[in-house]
Amino acid sequence: MRRVAKLSAACIATAALALTATACGSTSNDEDSSSSASSGSGKGIKIGLAYDVGGRGDRSFNDSAARGADKAAKEFGGSLKELTAKSTDTEADREQRLTDLADAGYNPIVAVGFSYATSVDKVAAKYPKVNFGLIDAVAKAKNVDSITFTEEQGSYLAGVAAALKTKKDHVGFIGGVDTPLIKKFEAGYAQGVKDTNPKVKVDVQYLTHGSDFSGFADPAKGKEAASGMLDNGADVIYAAAGSSGNGSIEAVSGVKGAWAIGVDSDQYNIPGLAKFKNSILTSMVKNVDVGVYDFIKSVHEGKPLTGNQIYSLAKGGVSLSTSGGFIDDIQPKLDEAKKKIVDGTITVKTS
Repeated sequence: MRRVAKLSAACIATAALALTATACGSTSNDEDSSSSASSGSGKGIKIGLAYDVGGRGDRSFNDSAARGADKAAKEFGGSLKELTAKSTDTEADREQRLTDLADAGYNPIVAVGFSYATSVDKVAAKYPKVNFGLIDAVAKAKNVDSITFTEEQGSYLAGVAAALKTKKDHVGFIGGVDTPLIKKFEAGYAQGVKDTNPKVKVDVQYLTHGSDFSGFADPAKGKEAASGMLDNGADVIYAAAGSSGNGSIEAVSGVKGAWAIGVDSDQYNIPGLAKFKNSILTSMVKNVDVGVYDFIKSVHEGKPLTGNQIYSLAKGGVSLSTSGGFIDDIQPKLDEAKKKIVDGTITVKTS
């Protein structure tokens, strides 16, 4: 295993607050970092990863990207460099992080999260021979593979599960930040609930708004929001809020009969959440790892993917986890809802 050297990303202060949010991924770690997740002699493919805030270890979105990169590095005998965003990032910081990776010879480079959209287009234009991957946004540059998902479809199934499992006809949704991307999670979830049982009340709360993206990295705030919903009568809570969602799961675990729905990764099987796993009904899994692996594999094979690769419910891009067996009893109804989405009978809203 090749020890990964640390790159120091430049930090250029501007008045703009960093747009560091992703679908759901961050912890409170604000430092640029590298991880020794590479294998082989270092003579193979050199993979660069620019994470969203939190990076590897967020138990959610970034970790999913890391799994895909780890698999590719091991399979192709490559090396892996990882840099992590700060909550105070400016656009210049993101551009510099990608530039540092390109200058160091990393190719492909994966930008984890839509906050990198503008910087990927700018840097990709300067390095036309480098292959870039961008998660959760669609780039304009020709040498970029945009990796997107139908979060609303997976969230619809989470809503169906919530409506079938609630004993109080009252469920909740917690969003990290009220971005258009997280609105997709909310829209699909609420539609799934209402289509299944119109009588069920859906509480919605966002932890932060506007340019404050700390809502993706504040477990204490997630716990507080979930506790409030539980006190108000909700007994199933779905959080799309990065590491803030870990706090939501913790709050739910303290209430008998209540369920949490995880996001992005199968959170039932995340070691850091093991003591809460019996309260995790299911997780809306977003297979970022598959998208990352597919992209790196295409570069390794000399046929780089470009354009927009959409990972839908039909293609297995999103799904509900079955770990714990807690949704086994309602699986036929979930399968029926999935079939209707795939065949077009049900069109899931994105806002």
